[in-house]
Amino acid sequence: MLTVTEELIDITVSIPIYNECENILRIIDELMPVLEGLGRSFEILFVDDGSEDGSFEILKELAQRDTRIRVIRFRRNFGQTAALDAGFKEARGEIIITMDGDLQNDPADIPRLLQKMEEGNFDIVSGWRKDRKDKFITRRIPSIIANRLISKITSVLLHDYGCTLKAYKRELTRYFNLYGEMHRFIPAIGRFIGASIAELPVNHRARKFGKSKYNLSRVVRVILDLLTVKFFSGYLTQPLKIIGRIGLLFFLVAFGALGWVVFDKVVNNQDMTNSPFFFLSILGFFSGLQLMVFGLIAEILVRTYYESQNKPTYNIKERIN
Repeated sequence: MLTVTEELIDITVSIPIYNECENILRIIDELMPVLEGLGRSFEILFVDDGSEDGSFEILKELAQRDTRIRVIRFRRNFGQTAALDAGFKEARGEIIITMDGDLQNDPADIPRLLQKMEEGNFDIVSGWRKDRKDKFITRRIPSIIANRLISKITSVLLHDYGCTLKAYKRELTRYFNLYGEMHRFIPAIGRFIGASIAELPVNHRARKFGKSKYNLSRVVRVILDLLTVKFFSGYLTQPLKIIGRIGLLFFLVAFGALGWVVFDKVVNNQDMTNSPFFFLSILGFFSGLQLMVFGLIAEILVRTYYESQNKPTYNIKERIN
């Protein structure tokens, strides 16, 4: 977070790092000329997400040589979402650009992101890895499915939610509170709070050094977080809206079952108390009533709890610059 003694600058490039010792110097060699060519004030903010391969030592040396390079070090590995969240909160730039630390994102695309943002006065410009250089079965197919699913559920139509290379206006990022795998849904979260979003095809390169941190187990977490995002974007401030609908469904089941019991009694003279539909109607009625009451209680809780906890999902061990 900025203190009263710190001043805003033009651009922050925020880069999560986890065991990328072979890529760090190469990132700097490519990134510095691009940023210096913009003619704006800038900083490069590395978030070391608990690296164990000597990445922090390299980052520390770089930061000691150049005050435009800042380093945040986590006490352990908290994940990419936590690293991006820390980058948003610690950045000093009016525009915050995020990118991966594996050199698959091309720093040469940064001026294009900025130009697109200025042309349309967009709050978020999201990179689209149109010609993606990843394994087709394990990376590209799950990504295609996930992108279509996310677009369908959130109604934010993007080709590539998973591309880290994005540009954000600073005033928007202060509303982000990220956890789990939420970094994938930042455009959807941004749209929920009223952001204007654009997508731009960007260059994507094959990984040359280091090991990919992606595995298929993350797909399950992404799906669960997608459900959370849908709830937060549509029902967080109005829980009765979804809980009440489920309650009304139970009421309909109850009245339908009771109607059948009455019909069976009138037409066939059947004993109502021995009918399973009679007990189904009672169960449906009380279940619906409970859900409606629960929805009202949730509405009250939301009024007192909403955004009341500003607790980060990470722990910073050290800051440099």
